[in-house]
Amino acid sequence: MQRVGFLLKVKPALIEEYKQHHQAVWQEMRDALRRQGWHNYTLFLRDDGLLFGYFEAEDSFQASLAGMEGEAINERWQAMMSPYFESLTGRPDQNMIELQEIFHLD
Repeated sequence: MQRVGFLLKVKPALIEEYKQHHQAVWQEMRDALRRQGWHNYTLFLRDDGLLFGYFEAEDSFQASLAGMEGEAINERWQAMMSPYFESLTGRPDQNMIELQEIFHLD
């Protein structure tokens, strides 16, 4: 298991709409994330749009991302979410800035 933290930036004008989408994440997307080893997946959003994501990967961050590549629902979700983010090259999940874990208190 790998603990993963990542950053993205939501456009400030679209924060409320972005939050609404995450109040009703499609069940098919939730199931795909679980199948691909995304556990305890949590998103935190600052008022200026800075988004911090955390999850526990069964294997690794790269393996979790690669697994989602094979999920058709992921393509649809990423296409819907793309307009909400600043400075993307490709899909949102291809722009997650992985953070280095430097401390953990168990």
